[in-house]
Amino acid sequence: MTVSINEGFLTQTLVDIVQIDSSNPSLTPNSPGEREAAEYIANLLEKIGLEVEITEPAADRFNVVGVLKGSGGGRSLMLNGHIDTVGVEDMAEPFSGAIRDGKLYGRGSADMKGSLASMLAATKAIVDSGVQLKGDLILTFVADEEYASIGTADIAKRYTADAAIVTEPSHFDIIIAHRGFIWYDIEVLGRAAHGSQFDLGIDANLRMGRLLAELDKLEQELRARPPHPLAGPPSLHAAILNGGTEISTYAAHSRLQLERRTAPGETEEQATAELQAIIDKLSAEDESFKAQISTTLVRHPFEISPDAEIVQLAEKIVTGHLGFKPKRSAMAGWTDAQLLDAAGIDSILLGPIGEGFHAAEEWVDLQSVIDLAAILADITVEFCGT
Repeated sequence: MTVSINEGFLTQTLVDIVQIDSSNPSLTPNSPGEREAAEYIANLLEKIGLEVEITEPAADRFNVVGVLKGSGGGRSLMLNGHIDTVGVEDMAEPFSGAIRDGKLYGRGSADMKGSLASMLAATKAIVDSGVQLKGDLILTFVADEEYASIGTADIAKRYTADAAIVTEPSHFDIIIAHRGFIWYDIEVLGRAAHGSQFDLGIDANLRMGRLLAELDKLEQELRARPPHPLAGPPSLHAAILNGGTEISTYAAHSRLQLERRTAPGETEEQATAELQAIIDKLSAEDESFKAQISTTLVRHPFEISPDAEIVQLAEKIVTGHLGFKPKRSAMAGWTDAQLLDAAGIDSILLGPIGEGFHAAEEWVDLQSVIDLAAILADITVEFCGT
């Protein structure tokens, strides 16, 4: 069954949301965060007729949940998208919402306010059609995906569903896998002394150099491992280095912030053990080498079976709407789909066409946003039942 998308409603909604600054304050200090956009979305959901809840997964950070209650006896479906965006530095038109040549411009237009508008328009189309779903449709508009995903982490504790679609822009590929990441702090310890006192000082920065050389070898070895067929190989990079206090003083501390990208099938324990083995090796070679490693954030890899029903259904509906069979692929970055999948909700990613994520010019293809709304509506009707 195909329901009719109100294109005027969708377009105006997208323009309105893009014109609201919802930059993530964890990335850009003093940014407004999700409050204004969350209130706008909650108001629309109430007008459409959903049960609406606004929650704060952290102080002054906002999730919005809208539930279209089913009549009973059907399966529940969750649609998920994040409200927050990255910052707008160097953007000529961050909040214009201007439409040119079929593209709508502005920060978050592709990542991922176009998808939020599609979720809202799909739901409005179902309600306006008079279709009565058997199962619940749960819309989750979340905070903080661009930093630590506190929004969806909180949703996964409060709500469940039989399946979920995270509507990140995918160019209509069906995303069934992606890598995870682990953030590490590694501190190498030295001994402060005057620069003339080589017999007393222990240079933490030079010893960090030894560690970096070993990490470079590990990174090359990781990239040479047999890759995941969709997500590719694991990797690491030395993101931020800090060490020393004065030019004439031996550095007592040197700190590295390291990111390790994990392929599906890898574990935090395996990745940490590889790093600890390097530290143990360097310590055995020189008793003055001392280092401590700690984990600051873990986000696990994601993978769902291509045989899962939500994968098969999405493939069928996309093919019917667009006239070609979508690819099954992996997302380059980490997404909230992993948190939902880990909570026992079969999850995929499916979204519109856009470019310029985190860049100085960002746009979403407006027709693809309309197509996504129609696809989401049809998936919902078939999955939840009528």
